[in-house]
Amino acid sequence: MNTTTATQTIELKKGGLGTGLQPGYFARRDAWDWLFALLVLAGGAAAFALYNQAMDGYEKAILVGTLPSVIWLGWFWRPLRALVVVVAALSLLAIWLYQTPAGGADLARADTAFLLKYFISSQSAILWMSMLFFMSTAFYWLGMFTRAGDTFELLGSRMAWVAVTLALVGTMVRWYESHQIGPDIGHIPVSNLYEVFVLFCWMTATFYLYYEDQYRTRAMGAFAMLVVSAAVGFLLWYTVVREAHEIQPLIPALQSWWMKLHVPANFVGYGTFAIAAMLAFAYLIKQSAGETRWYKLAPLWVLGVVLCLEPLVFRQSSLEKGGSYWFVYFGVSALIVGGILAARHRIASRLPSFEVLDDVMYKAIAIGFAFFTIATVLGALWAAEAWGGYWSWDPKETWALIVWLNYAAWLHMRLMKGLRGTVAAWWALVGLAVTTFAFLGVNMFLSGLHSYGEL
Repeated sequence: MNTTTATQTIELKKGGLGTGLQPGYFARRDAWDWLFALLVLAGGAAAFALYNQAMDGYEKAILVGTLPSVIWLGWFWRPLRALVVVVAALSLLAIWLYQTPAGGADLARADTAFLLKYFISSQSAILWMSMLFFMSTAFYWLGMFTRAGDTFELLGSRMAWVAVTLALVGTMVRWYESHQIGPDIGHIPVSNLYEVFVLFCWMTATFYLYYEDQYRTRAMGAFAMLVVSAAVGFLLWYTVVREAHEIQPLIPALQSWWMKLHVPANFVGYGTFAIAAMLAFAYLIKQSAGETRWYKLAPLWVLGVVLCLEPLVFRQSSLEKGGSYWFVYFGVSALIVGGILAARHRIASRLPSFEVLDDVMYKAIAIGFAFFTIATVLGALWAAEAWGGYWSWDPKETWALIVWLNYAAWLHMRLMKGLRGTVAAWWALVGLAVTTFAFLGVNMFLSGLHSYGEL
């Protein structure tokens, strides 16, 4: 053994690697990790001390299970630690601002307290979320076409983080506000289309930001954030048409602790499936960059048809209220499609490699499928409790099964047959269409036990 090799061997042994041993999971935690864990546990203890009288046994179990989950997530992906701390601080600030000198909370202070009125009441925070997601999408796209592309993409990423923060603050404060309206009104804000679209926006954006961080590329954001902006557009329209931002009591069918688990798990699936589809679209754009024959540019034409038909889907409500909104939506959509079509060469040069797009698409579908499976099982258990049977072939249940089978087949072909490339991308896009119909189309066109979510 020469001197250099001997020295390297000694250094490896000093580092604990000479015997093949790695530091344990907990040994790899630093002081910030443990401080974060302490803050989460302290917050959980405070929540239990203040609100345990209002919680049943199931809700207490959910709280206990949430604490190690949040700690693990903060350790797994460290940006989440700052997100959790900032959201908690702003939410507590909003709650404090609602308090009156005489004791108790006064929701009317949302119109008089400066910070509540303009920033951190639930409605103000969600409106800020909406604007910032639009701005984030715009900056990501500016990054595609300017020399300072990296700077614009960085701004888009930072705005997405702030939007996620305010979405979560709005959600937490809305939860608190609902409990102040009346003892039977308070509920976790995942009970109607307005609330779940907020959930979809921040959850989809957060998953995208994770992939952005892991793959060290922000070029995917232009496509991933398009679907978030589309959801924000629907959210704003729905708010105007239905005044959906008003907090309403839960209908009897939703007065169950199962809702707290089933709905968020579902939307992990919806969000990650949407990311996979948008990156599949980016994959096809990159693939068709050198194509000049119009009939070969199928992905762009399909996107144009989908965007143009969407106002027709909401035609009845458009005639009653907000019709001009959908005309503007149509115009913006047409400009987006035309811009992508005209600039596909530039866009393709900015996108990451086919391998990265394919890998993120696969991982997003894998995570979404796992959570969608959990959500389907939880839904069956909820149905057994509410309606006396695990499965009733209700339209919503039937289409949830179709979604599940679609992605099960996609993953099977990927893992067993090595599915890659164009077919996988097209399949992911079709999957988004199926998922969208299961989520919204069933509510619009079909009736059943889940009709409480109709438009």
